[in-house]
Amino acid sequence: QVQLVESGGGLVQAGSSLRLSCAASGRTFSTYTMGWFRQAPGKERDFVAAIAWWSSSPYYADSVKGRFTISRDNAKNTVYLQINSLQPEDTAVYYCAAKRGGHTVTGSYDYWGQGTQVTVSS
Repeated sequence: QVQLVESGGGLVQAGSSLRLSCAASGRTFSTYTMGWFRQAPGKERDFVAAIAWWSSSPYYADSVKGRFTISRDNAKNTVYLQINSLQPEDTAVYYCAAKRGGHTVTGSYDYWGQGTQVTVSS
């Protein structure tokens, strides 16, 4: 069982930056692919970014490439999402998720955090 706790969200102005963090419990963090997803009001939850456990290669949704950066620190059991040049359309609840084993970043994730709200004012 893995527990994920997100932090770092908040209310910011357009053009600002935020760094979201997701702390994971357990001793096998390095064997999980970690992902970030977001859900805007009235919309479905969408994939944002992921980082592979086997290579630490990052993967991004086309809509966030160039502004979002995902990274992980296996020694701290933490994954980060750096968001630059925030826009009102980035307003959403951001969720961290962990995917056990395998060698893909797509498909279902096994564990989810409770989410952190990011609100961007214009």
